[in-house]
Amino acid sequence: MKKEKEGGLLLGLVALLAVVVIVALVGVFALQPEETLIQGEAEASEYRVSGKVAGRIEMYLYEEGDQVHKGDTLVIIYSPEVEAKKAQALAARNMADAVNQKAKNGAQHEQITGAYELYQKAKAGEEIYRKSYERVQRLYEKGVVSEQKRDEVEAQYKAAVATVKAAKSQYDMALAGARKEDKAAAEAQVAQVDGILQEVAAAEAERYLLSPCDGEVSELFPKVGELVGQGSPVMSIVDLNDVWFTFAVREDMLSDFAIGSVVEVKIPALGEARYPVVVTHVKAMGTYATWRTTQQNGGYDVRTFDVKCRPQQTIPNLRPGMTALVVEK
Repeated sequence: MKKEKEGGLLLGLVALLAVVVIVALVGVFALQPEETLIQGEAEASEYRVSGKVAGRIEMYLYEEGDQVHKGDTLVIIYSPEVEAKKAQALAARNMADAVNQKAKNGAQHEQITGAYELYQKAKAGEEIYRKSYERVQRLYEKGVVSEQKRDEVEAQYKAAVATVKAAKSQYDMALAGARKEDKAAAEAQVAQVDGILQEVAAAEAERYLLSPCDGEVSELFPKVGELVGQGSPVMSIVDLNDVWFTFAVREDMLSDFAIGSVVEVKIPALGEARYPVVVTHVKAMGTYATWRTTQQNGGYDVRTFDVKCRPQQTIPNLRPGMTALVVEK
């Protein structure tokens, strides 16, 4: 009986010792610091394609997922306002050309002939009045006619002389054509219309939206037939050759992320492979959600920093938005 009690006591001590060991092991593992996971994502340069001309989407030449090259025509916009301005500018150019040509050519042959005939008619009238004046002057000197009659004939003669001068001036102007100032004004009008035509041509070219880079069409915004305003985004292009990773890192862990240092990342979507990346930029994030206390009581607060890293080599099948994990050294 005594031996049975001693055996039970020994068994109880062994069990108690086992429980103590298990609790100690659990405490050791529980008190070990958790592995810090630094998570980020892949990003890429994105371009918003927009135009300077308001209008309706007439045609998309590429769809989402298509590969494009720099300079490719992506979208055609229909703008009736541009077409109307073009018609107005062409009509104004035709009018300006006609005015300019008229100034260069001068008066027509019929106008020159008419001015010459008026000039000759005025000269004939002057000759008649001159002879009448000389005849009346001689009679006045002899006392045959009165002074008033002589004055009337003299006035008619002077009027005829003035008429000849005016007719001669008109004839000379017809021969010379338009004045220098008129020709300059006509040429300036042509130049002004040319400027309007250049403006219309530039607006017409803006109907065709071109790709700013090599990349992939990631998104189309309006549908065909929808109205787009000046500067409104129409399409988004992602440059998959310009990819980087961004991570949110606490400042007490920044010692491993000095600019120029190399770290390894793992991309779950691409398997277990590790890829070296270079830290290129470190920037403090906004204070509204990045402060964290190091201890419940006392200690100090740490901020979170935005860390940008670029891969040292091309990573096949990497897409913007994929999760990236920093591998601890």
